[in-house]
Amino acid sequence: MSAGITIVPGFPEDQRPVAAGLFWQAFRGKLGKVLSPERKAMQLIERILDPDFAISALGQEGDLLGLAGFKTAKGALVAGELSDMTAVFGPFGGFWRGMVLDVLERDVEPGILLMDGIFVSERARGQGIGTKLLDAVCIEAQRQQLSRVRLDVIDTNPRARALYERQGFMPLSREETGPLKYVFGFSSATRMERPV
Repeated sequence: MSAGITIVPGFPEDQRPVAAGLFWQAFRGKLGKVLSPERKAMQLIERILDPDFAISALGQEGDLLGLAGFKTAKGALVAGELSDMTAVFGPFGGFWRGMVLDVLERDVEPGILLMDGIFVSERARGQGIGTKLLDAVCIEAQRQQLSRVRLDVIDTNPRARALYERQGFMPLSREETGPLKYVFGFSSATRMERPV
């Protein structure tokens, strides 16, 4: 693990464009067909990211190296409304995109902290940042007096699934995407949980 990495709640406001870029880098394969063009996708993501539901890994210079988001009954890292979609993509473009993305929405459950994405800069991978962020998410769940952390991992991301399994997350169920695999680029997602 690399020295000089600090884990902090939220993310610095001056790092909002970096946070949006990391999110897009991680989820472009899944969301690219729906949120294209990329310029507008980035505009939307920057607009809707909520640092109150984030934990960040910062380098020695305060640069954002990684981010983990979570969702509670109070909000989420990616918490846009249909009005945000229409502000960026126009009334029709925002409406249909919002309806399609609603399929991916996951409900919060009592006693569970729901992960809302985890992503690490390509240049910082292999330094244990993902592990540190997952540990911090589990600590946040304990702080909120929740008993488990839940996440969903798609079938096209075996590297992430291996990390989650090493960190004690157990697969519970699998959901198929059916014909939407052609839109989102993955065939199934596995629900995983870890007690805290």
